[in-house]
Amino acid sequence: MMSAMPLIQVRDVPEHLYRLLTQQAERERRSLAQQVLAVLARGLEVELDAKARRHELMQAIRASHHRGVGKLSDPVKSIRQDRLR
Repeated sequence: MMSAMPLIQVRDVPEHLYRLLTQQAERERRSLAQQVLAVLARGLEVELDAKARRHELMQAIRASHHRGVGKLSDPVKSIRQDRLR
């Protein structure tokens, strides 16, 4: 079961900030909520880019593969063994 993401509600947003956020969201093809998260991450100097996270994950997977962690058996060999049973 996945846990719910924390929720932040911001009230009394100045009109000019709201307008800027909505314009940026349209330009970036994001929802307003996605744009607010992107702006927060950028302001906090935190990487929020999904592509960068996927790249880091793939590097970790490749590194574990090189160490022999989670090495899979040959599927052809497994199928042949099953057929002989």
